[in-house]
Amino acid sequence: MAERILMNEYRTLSKEPWTNIDLINENIYEWSVALIVLNPDSLYYGGYFKAKMTFKKEYPYVPPDFKFLRPLYHPNIYPDGRLCISILHAPGEDEQSGELAAERWSPAQRVESVLLSILSLLDDAEVSSPANVDAGVMLRNDIEGYKKMVKKDLEASKEDIPPDYVMPTHHDAFKTVKNDDFNMDDWADSDDEPDFGGSDSDEDMDHDWDASGDEEEADDDDDEGDTKVENKS
Repeated sequence: MAERILMNEYRTLSKEPWTNIDLINENIYEWSVALIVLNPDSLYYGGYFKAKMTFKKEYPYVPPDFKFLRPLYHPNIYPDGRLCISILHAPGEDEQSGELAAERWSPAQRVESVLLSILSLLDDAEVSSPANVDAGVMLRNDIEGYKKMVKKDLEASKEDIPPDYVMPTHHDAFKTVKNDDFNMDDWADSDDEPDFGGSDSDEDMDHDWDASGDEEEADDDDDEGDTKVENKS
């Protein structure tokens, strides 16, 4: 089961612009992962942060291991590149750390949720119990000095960009496919529905029309008896 789940996740993540993944020695249980920061407001924007992920055959019942190949100067990253992050901790509550079960790994989690959590962690460090005490102190007391350390790591990460790899930008993360022949029926039958960020109520707007294309209700206040159709946008 683990092999099948990981293969599906690998195929899905291979299409994402914010990560570049490969199997190590064609082993589905060992991934080479690069996290690409596409948030232009991030101190890490434009970085290509390589890491290694390893999975046990008990996955998804046990969390994967994650380790940056170039350790980052960050309060929640150990000097050897490992992370101190709740989602990578074993399932269940931990009374000693105070972590709730909902914060830790569960079989419902996936590789994508881990990687997105790590990207979020980069700019939202937890300094109350840092893995790197010096980085935690600097972040609190010398923010400009901390930014210089981040910039140093950022520039170093670019050395790992493959020669034939085209780095995406934040524009690539929000691209939508433009198709003049787009058909709503095709969209409804598709497994790959585009997400435009609309609400559920937006999706229901097109169901107020009957088969002839006329609106079911006319404006009763129209003195001339003409049907008035509101165009909702």
